[in-house]
Amino acid sequence: MADPIRIGVVGAGANTRKFHIPNLQKIAGVEIVAVVNRSRASSERVAKEFNIARVHDSWQNLVSDAGLDAVVIGTWPYMHCPITLAALAAGKHVLTEARLAMNAAEARQMLAASRARPTLVTQVVPGPTTFAVDPTVMQLLADGYIGELQSIDLRVPAGWLDRNAKLHWRMNRDYSGLNIMSMGIWYECLSRWVGPATAVMARTRTGVPYRFDEERGERRAVTVPDHVEVLADLANGAIARMHWSSVAGLMPGPECWVFGSDGTLRLEMRGRDCVLWGARRDDKELKQIPIAADKTYGWRVEDEFIGAIRGQELVRRTSFLDAVSYMEFTEAVHISSREGRRVSLPLG
Repeated sequence: MADPIRIGVVGAGANTRKFHIPNLQKIAGVEIVAVVNRSRASSERVAKEFNIARVHDSWQNLVSDAGLDAVVIGTWPYMHCPITLAALAAGKHVLTEARLAMNAAEARQMLAASRARPTLVTQVVPGPTTFAVDPTVMQLLADGYIGELQSIDLRVPAGWLDRNAKLHWRMNRDYSGLNIMSMGIWYECLSRWVGPATAVMARTRTGVPYRFDEERGERRAVTVPDHVEVLADLANGAIARMHWSSVAGLMPGPECWVFGSDGTLRLEMRGRDCVLWGARRDDKELKQIPIAADKTYGWRVEDEFIGAIRGQELVRRTSFLDAVSYMEFTEAVHISSREGRRVSLPLG
C-alpha cells in the first residue's frame, strides 16, 4: 500500500470546511493532520470538528512541518502568494482557493515557482458556476452549432445597492487585491468555452465610497468597484460585453448569450442550476437543450488534486497557467478603468 498523503490546512473558512476538508477525508490514504486559522481558538474548533491532530500557531510553522506532504490554502487572496511560495520551497504540493492571487505579478510569481519544482502538484480551486453545461457548450461550439462566433453578452447582477452593509473582505483591497465580485469566476468559465480575451476596455463604479470596517472599528474608503462593464476582444475578432453589478436591482441574470453567424446559445442561471437554450438560423424561438448525464462536469477538485499527486491524472481545473490568464484579465480591467484606455492581453 502506498504511503498516506498527509495534508495541512491554512485557513479553514466556509468553503474549506464545506468541501475541501470533508472531501479529502473521504479519500483512502489521505490524512489531514494539521490546521491553522486566524486565531488559536478557531484553529482548535476546526481541529475538534474534523478530528485533526495538530494545531499550529502560524502558517509559517505549518508550512515547515516535516510531517506534511501537501498544503491546502483556504485563506483570502492576500495570503495565497506567500503561502504558496513557502510551501513549494518546503517541498509540498499546493491546492489554493480561488482567486489565485492579489494581482497578475503575484500570479506570475506563483507560476514561476511551480515551474521551478515540476515534481510538485499545484492546483487552484476552479470557478464551478458553469460546470453543468461546460462540456455541452464546448461540444456545440466545436460542432459549429452557432457558426462563426460573433459576440457574447454576459450579465451578472447581485441585487440592489446596499448602503448599510459593513466592509466585506471582498470589498477590501487589502484582502482581495484587484479581484472584483464574481468577475474572475465568470471570466474563467467563459474562457473554457471561447478562450481568453486579447484586449479589454472597462469602466467601473463604486456606489458607496465609505463603509464601516468592523475589524478596525472605523469607516474606510472603498476602492473595489461594485459595478463593472467590460468590452473585450476575442481571438477571432468577436466582441464580448460583460457586466457585473451589485447596484443593478432587478436586472435579469445571471445569464450569458453567445451569438454566432448561424445560431444562438443562452445560459440561464436559476439559483445554482444552469439551463441551456439554443436556436439555429431557421428557428423561430429558443428551445431548451437537454444536458446528457455524460456531458457535464462534477465537483472533484480534491480527487483531482490527490490523483495528480499520485501520478494518476493531470490537473485540469484549474492549473496555475490558466489562473494567470484570468488574473491578467482582472488586472487589465483595473488598468483600463483607471487609465481610460484599451489594454492588450496577455499583459507585457
